[in-house]
Amino acid sequence: MKAYVFGANGAAITDVAKPAPKGTQVLVRVHACGLNRADLGMTKGHAHGSAGGAGTVLGMEWAGEVAELGQEARGVKIGDKVMGSGGAAFAEYTLADHGRLFRSPSNMNFEEAATLPVALATMHNAVVTNGALRPGQTVLIQGASSGVGLMAMQIAKLKGAKTVIGSSTDAIRRGRLKEFGADLAIDSSDPGWVDSVLKATDGEGVDLIVDQVSGKVANQNLAATKIKGRIVNVGRLGGTHADFNFDLHAARRIHYIGVTFRTRTIEEIREIFDEVRKDIWGAVEARKLQLPIDRVFKFDDIGKAFEHMEANQHLGKIVVTL
Repeated sequence: MKAYVFGANGAAITDVAKPAPKGTQVLVRVHACGLNRADLGMTKGHAHGSAGGAGTVLGMEWAGEVAELGQEARGVKIGDKVMGSGGAAFAEYTLADHGRLFRSPSNMNFEEAATLPVALATMHNAVVTNGALRPGQTVLIQGASSGVGLMAMQIAKLKGAKTVIGSSTDAIRRGRLKEFGADLAIDSSDPGWVDSVLKATDGEGVDLIVDQVSGKVANQNLAATKIKGRIVNVGRLGGTHADFNFDLHAARRIHYIGVTFRTRTIEEIREIFDEVRKDIWGAVEARKLQLPIDRVFKFDDIGKAFEHMEANQHLGKIVVTL
């Protein structure tokens, strides 16, 4: 089968053996894939958790049809339309644990479905489970113009947030954040953004920050969070190391929580997918939670899709179809 594989000379479409499902695995005939920032890093040879290196089939998000079932796979049958996440997604067939997929709603095509699994699982876990957002509270999404950021704002609104603030350093994308739930859009590269957040929250700061930037905004985040507020660290696009004001952190008694899928067990991931189904799946089916598709590329042009992502001018998801 065709697959997009990282090799000694970089990433390229290559023929590889079709995988076979075992145990709780499901074999999926892939129709569409969503690109994510971690995929871009892996095309440069970076590891993502235990995945990476020569011979790695890239990709972590997809939509397609169930082709085969492992002996212990439950909850789906051959022919079902599904979407999910896991390794080796950029291929004609991929394997997924039966607990790491969603049934695709009947009102959603494969391209649309491929945009959602990572964003839904990541941001429901960050905003609701770890962020403990309650109706009437205020939230700031750092890096809000990414696909997962746009989803975070929508989930926050769905769960009753009083004020949703989104950040983007790009003026055009920042201007569109209100379409996805932002009451206020800020530029996190502007030194005055903390003052804007404090003004919007009567001087108190936000109850919750979901941070995909980290790096240089770490101390500003502390200053923008109210006393006894929460910061959930989801991503580190602005850097993995920076100065951290421990005294401000302690003085504001902030709960600082780090999350990643890279070190989660399959049992933990199944629980996250279950929580999405229980809590917000009705909103997904009603199309209240959805992401814009920036561009769609054919699989043979997947290299161009990655060039488009690296240019960093897109809003929403980049999708590849097979």
